[in-house]
Amino acid sequence: MMVIEGRAYYEGELQHLCLGVEGGVIKEIGKTLKGDERHDFGDMILLPGGIDVHVHFREPGLTHKEDFHTGTESAAVGGITSVLDMPNTLPPGDTADALLKKRERVSGKANVDFGLFAGVQSSGGLRDLEGYCHAFKVYMAESFGQPGIPADELPRLLQALKASARRLTVHAEDPARFRAVEEHGLRDHWSARPDQAEEAAIRRLAARENGQVHVAHLSSRLGLAALEGTRLSSEATPMHLLLTLDAPLGALGKVNPPLRTRVDTEAIWRAFSSGRIDVLASDHAPHTLEEKEEFSTAPPGAPNVETTYALMFRMVKRGKLSLKTLVSALCSRPAELFGLGSKGGIRVGGDADIVVFNPREVVKVRSEDLHYKCGWTPFEGWEAIFPKATFLRGVLVARERELERARKGRWLPFGEPQVP
Repeated sequence: MMVIEGRAYYEGELQHLCLGVEGGVIKEIGKTLKGDERHDFGDMILLPGGIDVHVHFREPGLTHKEDFHTGTESAAVGGITSVLDMPNTLPPGDTADALLKKRERVSGKANVDFGLFAGVQSSGGLRDLEGYCHAFKVYMAESFGQPGIPADELPRLLQALKASARRLTVHAEDPARFRAVEEHGLRDHWSARPDQAEEAAIRRLAARENGQVHVAHLSSRLGLAALEGTRLSSEATPMHLLLTLDAPLGALGKVNPPLRTRVDTEAIWRAFSSGRIDVLASDHAPHTLEEKEEFSTAPPGAPNVETTYALMFRMVKRGKLSLKTLVSALCSRPAELFGLGSKGGIRVGGDADIVVFNPREVVKVRSEDLHYKCGWTPFEGWEAIFPKATFLRGVLVARERELERARKGRWLPFGEPQVP
């Protein structure tokens, strides 16, 4: 038996404990345990591996921006041990054949455990696709070349979803509320895709009262208000939690939905830090610096998977966020919502996905230290606390911000997602 020792987040509090690991699973938890192999981290903090349910690793077809190896390498170094990859690739992951080929292609490259989204545009075919994916994705408005679902098809899709065992993640913007704006900067992009577009889209979703629907990247106070009192689950990204349209980022800050005002960012932060937003997800969506040179033609998206846990753990140590909320939003709640039952917590019988933090090691985020193929980050210069080590099912896959063991990731088993 291997033993991992440190201050573990267990049963809602930090306790100095030993975790006994066999066959990739936590078999015992106790104050003292004997083992053939030992990793003693002293008073460092042991947290569950993060689960990022919204990444775009760009494979197949767009691997000049990122590929599955570099994306999952960045995830492992950043303390993310499970990811769900989005379908907007070339070709898109919207058929059983495309999903099977993608799974076969990336399986030998994965450095963390992974699952796939299936892209859907209509109610037909949900039952045919659910055996090949962990969840569905739909766009209500065009984004990065992905067409929005026709307005009259959305009700049929939501009705058909009730017969499925999968969750539907929705990019919630109503294109009828978009404005024709000549875009030269972040404020123009915000004007073109205003808060009201998010609000209207969420109200349309809420009218169907479907507990299997998950709202991606919540970004505005109007969207937040539309979400209140519904059965919809939701996620927030580090960019919409920490950045505003006044950030000096230019096209590097161009994302969909847009960065918004400080009032919006503060509203999303209050909701997230109080536990009213279910999930923290990176929406890791890299593009090259060359593609981001001209604002008007720059594709939306930014790389975030390696910094998400590190930035938010720094917020915990600053007293801006509770450890309970962080672990819930990045570990346990994603596991519940997306049916990843063996993941999401430190417990007997759970996968030994463990991330080790030294809370005293605060560093500045620097692009040159990250592992993204695109080579940049919107959080350049921000303070963060990166993991000292990452264990994936008991295997030490990353240490001191470098990959230790490659290609240890596996296909995530299907489970039953939780419906509110």
